[in-house]
Amino acid sequence: MRSTARTRPTKLVAEPLPAPIAGWFAARGWAPRRHQLDMLDAAQDGVHTLLVAATGAGKTLAGFLPTLADLIHNPAEGLHTLYVSPLKALAV
Repeated sequence: MRSTARTRPTKLVAEPLPAPIAGWFAARGWAPRRHQLDMLDAAQDGVHTLLVAATGAGKTLAGFLPTLADLIHNPAEGLHTLYVSPLKALAV
């Protein structure tokens, strides 16, 4: 199997998580999962990414972390993110 890993350029933001988000995790005794940080890195790099993870693994938070981080670093008025969710994705 061939590795598709690549070296990412230095981030414009030194810390992976903005202080309010890091504080939210710390206040609960939690830490972000690797795939959540990877999604944040990919978004900061402008890379389109598909995340596949088990139920309860934190996919929803992984999807919203880039938006939350960007809103903290670059607050702006108006629409920032449009989130479309299938209502019956798991229906049979």
